[in-house]
Amino acid sequence: MGDDSEWMKLPVDQKCEHKVWKARLNGYEEALKLFQRISDERSPEWGKYLGLIKKFVTESNAVAQLKGLEAALVFIENAHVAGKTTGEVMSGVVTKVFNQPKARAKELGMDICLMYIEIEKAEVVQDELLKGLDNKNPKIVVACIETLRKALSEFGSKIVTLKPVVKILSKQFESREKAVREEAKLLAVEIYKWIRDALRPPLQGINSVQLKELEEEWVKLPSSPPKQTRFLRSQQDLKAKFEQHQAQGGDQSDGETVATVDPYELLEAVEILSKLPKDFYDKIEAKKWQERKEALEAVEVLTKNLKLESGEYGDLVRALKKVIGKDANVMLVSLAAKCLAGLATGLRKKFGTYAGLVVSTILEKFKEKKPQVVQALQEAIDAIFLTTTLQNLSEDILAVMDNKNPSIKQQASLFLARSFRHCIQATLPKSVLKPFCAALIKQVNDSAPEVRDAAFEALGTAMKVVGEKAVNPFLADLDKLKLDRASGGPPKKGKVGSAAAGKSKKTPESKDFTETELSAEACEDLAAGVLPASCLQQLDSANWKERLASMEEFQRAVETMDKTAMPCQALVRMLAKKPGFKETNFQVMQLKLHVVALIAQRGQFSKTSASVVLDGLVDKVGDVKCGGNAKEGMTAIGEACSLPWTAEQVMSMAFAQKNPKNQAETLNWLANAMKEFGFAGINVKAFISNVKTALGATNPGVRTAAITLLGVMYLYMGAPLRMFFEDEKPALLAQIDTEFEKMKGQSPPAPSKSTKKAAAEEEADDGEEQDEDGGGGGQDIMDLLPRTDISDKITDDLVSKISDKNWKIRKEGLDEAAAIISEAKFITANIGELPLALKGRLSDSNKILVQQTLTILQQLATAMGPGLKQHVKSLGMPIITVLGDSKTNVRTAAMTTLQAWVEQTGMKDWLEGDDLSEELKRENPFQRQELLGWLAEKLPTLRTAPGDLMLCIPQLYACLEDRNGDVRKKAQDALPMFMMHLGYDKMNKATGKLKPTSKDPVVAMLEKARAVMPAKPAAPAKAGGGKGSSETSRAPSASRSQSACDDLESKPEAKKVRGGVAAKKGAAAKKPAGKTLKDDEDKSGPIFTLIPNAKEQRIKEEKQLKILKWNFMTPRDEYVEQLKTQMSTCFAKWLQDELFHFDFQRQVKAIGVMIDRLESESEATIGCLDLILKWFTLRFFDTNTTVLMKVLEYLKLLFAMLNRENYHFTEYEANSFVPYLILKVGESKDVVRKDVRAILTMLCKVYPASKVFTFLMEGTKSKNSKQRAECLEELGCLIEGYGMNVCQPTPTKSLKEIAVHIGDRDTSVRNAALNTVVSVYNTCGEQVYKLIGNLSEKDMSMLEERIKRSAKKASAPPPKQVASERTRREQPTNPNATFLRKPAQDDLNKLKIMYRTYRIQARQNAHHSEPSHPFIPKEFQLDLDMIETDQSGVCELPDLVQHELDELDEPINLPEPKLRAVSPHFDELHNSTASTINFVISQVASGDINTSIQALAQIDEVLRQEDKAEVMSGHIDQFLIATLMQLRLIYSTHMADDRLDKREIIKLYCCIIGNLLSLFAMEVLAREASVGVLKDLLHGLFTLMLDGRMEDIEDGQQVVRSVNMLVIRILEKSDQTNIISALLVLLQDSLITTAGSPLFSGAVIKCLWRLIRFLPENINSLNLDRILLDVHNFMKVFPKEKLKQLNSDMPHRTLKTLLHTLCRLTGVKIMDHLSMIENRNESELEAHLRRTFKHSAHLSGGKNDRGNEKGGLRTDDRLSKAKVSDILTEIFKKIGSKENTKEGLTELYEYKQKYSDADLEPFLKNTSQFFQSYVERGLRIIESEREGKARIQSSAVIQQHSIDSGLSSNYEEVKPAVYYERLKILRQRQGLENTPQQRPAISSLLTSKPSVASSTDMLHSKLSQLKESREHYQQEHNTHSHSPTQTHTRSALPATNLDDLKKRLERIKNNRQ
Repeated sequence: MGDDSEWMKLPVDQKCEHKVWKARLNGYEEALKLFQRISDERSPEWGKYLGLIKKFVTESNAVAQLKGLEAALVFIENAHVAGKTTGEVMSGVVTKVFNQPKARAKELGMDICLMYIEIEKAEVVQDELLKGLDNKNPKIVVACIETLRKALSEFGSKIVTLKPVVKILSKQFESREKAVREEAKLLAVEIYKWIRDALRPPLQGINSVQLKELEEEWVKLPSSPPKQTRFLRSQQDLKAKFEQHQAQGGDQSDGETVATVDPYELLEAVEILSKLPKDFYDKIEAKKWQERKEALEAVEVLTKNLKLESGEYGDLVRALKKVIGKDANVMLVSLAAKCLAGLATGLRKKFGTYAGLVVSTILEKFKEKKPQVVQALQEAIDAIFLTTTLQNLSEDILAVMDNKNPSIKQQASLFLARSFRHCIQATLPKSVLKPFCAALIKQVNDSAPEVRDAAFEALGTAMKVVGEKAVNPFLADLDKLKLDRASGGPPKKGKVGSAAAGKSKKTPESKDFTETELSAEACEDLAAGVLPASCLQQLDSANWKERLASMEEFQRAVETMDKTAMPCQALVRMLAKKPGFKETNFQVMQLKLHVVALIAQRGQFSKTSASVVLDGLVDKVGDVKCGGNAKEGMTAIGEACSLPWTAEQVMSMAFAQKNPKNQAETLNWLANAMKEFGFAGINVKAFISNVKTALGATNPGVRTAAITLLGVMYLYMGAPLRMFFEDEKPALLAQIDTEFEKMKGQSPPAPSKSTKKAAAEEEADDGEEQDEDGGGGGQDIMDLLPRTDISDKITDDLVSKISDKNWKIRKEGLDEAAAIISEAKFITANIGELPLALKGRLSDSNKILVQQTLTILQQLATAMGPGLKQHVKSLGMPIITVLGDSKTNVRTAAMTTLQAWVEQTGMKDWLEGDDLSEELKRENPFQRQELLGWLAEKLPTLRTAPGDLMLCIPQLYACLEDRNGDVRKKAQDALPMFMMHLGYDKMNKATGKLKPTSKDPVVAMLEKARAVMPAKPAAPAKAGGGKGSSETSRAPSASRSQSACDDLESKPEAKKVRGGVAAKKGAAAKKPAGKTLKDDEDKSGPIFTLIPNAKEQRIKEEKQLKILKWNFMTPRDEYVEQLKTQMSTCFAKWLQDELFHFDFQRQVKAIGVMIDRLESESEATIGCLDLILKWFTLRFFDTNTTVLMKVLEYLKLLFAMLNRENYHFTEYEANSFVPYLILKVGESKDVVRKDVRAILTMLCKVYPASKVFTFLMEGTKSKNSKQRAECLEELGCLIEGYGMNVCQPTPTKSLKEIAVHIGDRDTSVRNAALNTVVSVYNTCGEQVYKLIGNLSEKDMSMLEERIKRSAKKASAPPPKQVASERTRREQPTNPNATFLRKPAQDDLNKLKIMYRTYRIQARQNAHHSEPSHPFIPKEFQLDLDMIETDQSGVCELPDLVQHELDELDEPINLPEPKLRAVSPHFDELHNSTASTINFVISQVASGDINTSIQALAQIDEVLRQEDKAEVMSGHIDQFLIATLMQLRLIYSTHMADDRLDKREIIKLYCCIIGNLLSLFAMEVLAREASVGVLKDLLHGLFTLMLDGRMEDIEDGQQVVRSVNMLVIRILEKSDQTNIISALLVLLQDSLITTAGSPLFSGAVIKCLWRLIRFLPENINSLNLDRILLDVHNFMKVFPKEKLKQLNSDMPHRTLKTLLHTLCRLTGVKIMDHLSMIENRNESELEAHLRRTFKHSAHLSGGKNDRGNEKGGLRTDDRLSKAKVSDILTEIFKKIGSKENTKEGLTELYEYKQKYSDADLEPFLKNTSQFFQSYVERGLRIIESEREGKARIQSSAVIQQHSIDSGLSSNYEEVKPAVYYERLKILRQRQGLENTPQQRPAISSLLTSKPSVASSTDMLHSKLSQLKESREHYQQEHNTHSHSPTQTHTRSALPATNLDDLKKRLERIKNNRQ
């Protein structure tokens, strides 16, 4: 007991694991009670037992096991986590429960299995039970079979998958254990209940006795199907239904039938190709028939397998075909036919590939009379038919229908009859039926009775399948007796007869149209009965007046005549009676023609009547006076007798005569008639031959009319029309193309006229017949093309060539095949054995041949057209295999070929069968990603997809977990597209077969995909009837791919839609007039209702995911429905109805109304703005250009209104609109793109440009190259307009993404990317190279070339300033814009008052000059304070503006302020001095020059008052950043703008420089500037000094000089540590940038030398640790060796001097200042310092330093004599070579510039006089070129002189005498004044400091001094001192050309080597 008491205290779960069995038993009992008590299936208590349930089941103690099983059963039934235990518990049940002797244990085990099935785990249970069948213990096997039987009995065959069960069943019948065999028998009986005879084939192999027993049991089974009696948790509705039926008596059937199972599905496929006899192919060709028979018998045995493994059966099929076609032994023919039948039956759809190869051979072999041969052939062709479609075989069948042999015709018709029986209405469309009916009608009249009978049988079968109504129109030529026989015997009274009669009315050959011709006498009698006698007598009078009077009487009689009594033929014959249509008087003729039109309109006018008058009408159509009436008559006849017939008659008559005027006018009439009647029924083929005749006419009028007619036809037929005219002369073809281009984008007009009969038909037939034959549709046009049969050219010789072992011969074969196809142009689908030959080449080891084959396949697609469908399986699928090739170019070619094929065939054939899933099974990452990408693109365009798509799902799931990231990505993209067709439920169910580890992530991905699943494209909405047919015929102008998608839509559905819409149309037309009146009244009210906070509520709902987020690839129905619901509350009902109307014209009208009401309802429009924009995004997905143009028109007006109203876009509105607008940037039409660009520009006025930038960056990722290019162009515009701050998230990241596109395949994208990067270069200069990151050498060279070109353009802008533009730019003088100063006051709050005054000034200024500054709207100026503070409240306090303005003393009439320009809640946010200063600083960076100048003036106001200046403390970096941003803006935008007055820019520069001079005069403030800011500021100032454009501006040089003084001030006053660090970093950056100007780095070096000079004074204030860290970082980037490799040695010397000076001043202590360097051992710096100390030990510090410095400066690049000799030898070699002569001369010139004393005599003395003069002449040319570029390079000159004036003399005075003479010559050449003037000492320039009293005074005085000082300065800079560096940089000037630089670098490298 002691032991018991221990485990009794344990918790239940621990007891269950206890080693004592009693403890476990007790634990199981308690667990059972606990499980029964827990009511919540999601209770956490269940989780504790999750890992224990297996132990409950596998308990070793038999007593305890029973309790454990009971507890486990309750757990599985009630716990929501039970499903997780399925696998482990089931394996336990099978191995540890089913082998127990106790029946109760086995029973509980079965119950557990069934419970797992109930909780949706059927697959796992079934797998475990099937594994149990392999167990050696027969008890387990019996129990497993019994459980499977029980599961099937209760849950049915839908839950228990029978295929794997049937597969193992026959094996169980072979068991030695009787119990197993008996149980297997019971299972077989149970399965038979569910699938009936489908079970027989798989069990054919069992023992005959067992089979007999089974047959006996099967006979006893009831015939009624079994029912499911137990249901899954998800089937509770079915359970309730079942229980209800049981309660009612249980007999009633719930109508649910058991799904029939195809026996084929239950069979295992057998692989037979490897089992063929090895000598089969030799034997089949043997001469002895016995050997051939042996070979065939071996195949026959193999083909008896009911299911065959797919494989390459091409060779076998060809061998059998050869026997059938050519073998003389009929026994072998029938044997081969049986083999083919076996193959077709075993392979099913997979045999479809080979069907086309053999059908024609079998049909022709029907000439054999022997019954056994005929029967075998029939069986073979019937089996083959089931593997393909009738459409694919139609050409082969129709080809033999005209055969002379009656047996062949008979058997072909009988085959058709049998085939029709397998068809349904959807698979036997009219397009297929029509040619068959035509062929069968011929056979109905055949002389051989057996042929006639077969034809009647085929027609009768077709009638039964699709209905007589559908077939009768094609049987119009059959007489009544034959028609009755075809429809199956004499008709029952009334019904069929009336149907036939009803139909006959509609057929063109009905009695209306085939009126018998009357004799002249009969006509006169009939006419006399209806016309006055006088009228008839005077018709042929000699007096024209009498004839005229007679005609007038005739007209009156016709007008009053009853329609039914009018004898049309008699009347027109009277009119045609002499003189008839040869009437000479035009008045009589006009009246006569008018009367013809009246008769045709009012009477029952037949074609017979029309034939009488048409010739006369055509004869008069070209007459100037009568032509109009003739056309009127022809139109009336067209209405009476149908346009197609009339047009055909008219055209043939016109071109039978030679009058060009008549021909031209006939063509013009026809073009107009087509627009009026539509294109239905037009005989295109007949027309085109006449049009070709017209195009060849000598008369230009006829040619023009023909081209106009072609334009109209193009509206209906689209691009394929051009194919008919490709043989025309290029000039004519160009005219045709121009006409087609005019028509592009237009939609054909709605027909305004229709044939009377057609109108009647429309009422009777709802336009049903228009469905297929609606006249000249896009698909039909391909059928009209004359096609060549090239099968006879595909000889065996050619096929063997293509398959030859030698690749050259294979290539020859391919070339021949390509030539055959291109020569034929358009070909039939019959191309012999070419498909199999080409298929072999797709897997060729020679990739060139693979690509050539792909090109041929593309050619084939164009040439064959829709007939290509039958080759999809044989040739199309291998193209997909090529997508797995490792070479990108091969894959690209394969994808292009695939797209070309799909365009012709549609997608249906590709998706049917398991070929696609087989391709996906291949574990090739390239193939998988390409194929999935293609499917993701194509599937959304289909309205329906075949169910076989489901076969791809397992492979798709495998791809989701593929090792290759690209495959996974593509699979995820394709997931929503598959779901769109298969549905979420099916796909979710398919995850059940995945491993548990794979299932969860896949299910999660399915959930995500469900959220973004696109909607299926809507069926075409254009409706049926007479009008509908012409409307639907517009489709061809869309691309063929659309027809491809439509292929998949089943015909009955299409009919239903069309009929439905037609019905709606009819209903709409019949609405009473009162209704429309009421509608008009409704439309007078407001169109939008303003509901307070409605938009905010919608935003809130979307954030909380209560509604769908507006984010999709194509809009699904649920998005449209959601939008309709949201719009219903705030849109007028009539407007909403119009906006969502299927007729685009109604939508256009609705937008028109919105445009009209835009101003009057602006407030309500803004309230509904999000909904309006969402509706527009839907329109962006339409293809109708008319609607799109109207949408864009509205959007332009809308954004203009929003800008006027100062409205600001919310994120919510932008996210749901801007991405879709950007889609249209890639539109193919220029006019659309232009409008979208305009809208994007306007968008930046109501939404931050930086955010628009982000959307555009997304747009650059599009597949559409046009969209990418346009987005990149827009990005460039944004950067030009708003500077680098617009780049989001960071300039670096954005620029790297933009730079990627420089390597794009598309030229326009490359150019756009280059232009954008150039824009960045213009904004931030050399820094661009850092921002774009690493580019390939090719891309970088393109970029450098583009930058170089743009620099050339920018440096010499054309002086094209239009006067009007200049006047527009001139601003009215505004007193507020001047810098009036207010007296200084002590109170700091005065700053606020000053700022308010500024606000008023700014507003008035804006009011006056708003149009003059359109560059950068105030909304996007930098507002640092707004950035720092929370923006969420920006638009919440609109009333504060008014409140504050009222406090001002003077009442001023203010215009409405712009929100962002002056923030309305300024006083709320800026209630302190600091925030006021922040605001003013933010204005400094404004894009508006005046705003910036005023802000600078106010800051100067503070800076000049020393007691106030301290308020700037803490704002220095902020102010300097704003200033340098303004400098960048001037450099990149203002300077490049020719429209801007450059004096404005100078004024702004003066303000900036004045402010900075004031700031850096105060040391306290100057020292606040940080390293980074100083670095950027100096960069900006040096860039300004180097800006060549400044020299072209008046007073530009003075500005540069002022900058020079400012730089000196900055060097003196800034924190010395900061300034040295800044210069070191700047030097490092300038040296890293490969394209950086040497002048720039030269300027930085000079500044460093100046600072080195003052080091002794400043050494104590320096932070040496930081400076040494910066030097260390510099040396890391530029080690000693790398520094020495630079063009100039100055950076190396500068660094050396800096370190030397620091060592000299601090001594050994400097070694203690290396603390900030992380790894000193690796630092080159420490070693350098130690060397310096070592050196100083031998020399005195000061001397050494000075000597070093001077020595360093005087080195001047002298080279040893030997080296000089080498260099010059190399140069002269280059001059002597043909290729490098120019380069050599350039190098010689540069060498002479560098070493002026170099002696060239030794190198020239041995050369010819010619060579010497050539060299001299070359040097002179280069010199003059370089001097010609002086103005372009002027920036460099200014830089040299201006920096020298302040810097160069710091380290040495160099005598200018050396250069003075040269300068003198240059100045004289340039025509500059050369009189010597007095100039101030250089030292005075360096030491004099500008007055700091008032920078505004300084600015005014500066402007007045500019002209005086200019001459003075020009003279002065002649005599400035030059350092050696100066000389060096100067000589390097020409090398700024990048190519020269590269060559020099290359040369230096070579020299070093």
